[in-house]
Amino acid sequence: MNRTPRQYTAHHEPIWRERANFIVVAPLPEQDRHEQLWCRQLTESTFEVCCIPFFLYDVALGDVVETETTSEGAFSVRRVTEHSGRYVFRVLFSDLSAETQAEVQDRVMGLGGAVERGTPKLIAIDAENQRVASRVADYLQTQEADGRLFYETGRV
Repeated sequence: MNRTPRQYTAHHEPIWRERANFIVVAPLPEQDRHEQLWCRQLTESTFEVCCIPFFLYDVALGDVVETETTSEGAFSVRRVTEHSGRYVFRVLFSDLSAETQAEVQDRVMGLGGAVERGTPKLIAIDAENQRVASRVADYLQTQEADGRLFYETGRV
């Protein structure tokens, strides 16, 4: 049987690294793809998410997730048990210049957002509340209209 090897997206600089003491795995919709989430263990099977998800939908920084043992192994995300009230955005840059990326990142942080880099072209953004999320979304929308980037929200 020829099986595709599992692919894992890792967080190299999680935003709440100092809080984290565990890594859990979250399956992604694409077969054999997973995202590793830095977390803080709360109980044997529940964890607070300490990174901004790059690909996982409906999970945000500070959410509490419940894990289970699956064919992927122990500590696979089953569901969110407590939402933090935070918002997630993902940005894919069409203009790869370091200046453009730094400008966008600085502006997002100036609006109250936090940024975690996934790849040279991808960042994840955390907005701690609706007010910050609205400001970040308005800014990203103008940047997308100018053709500098593509963005999406982390909720479906």
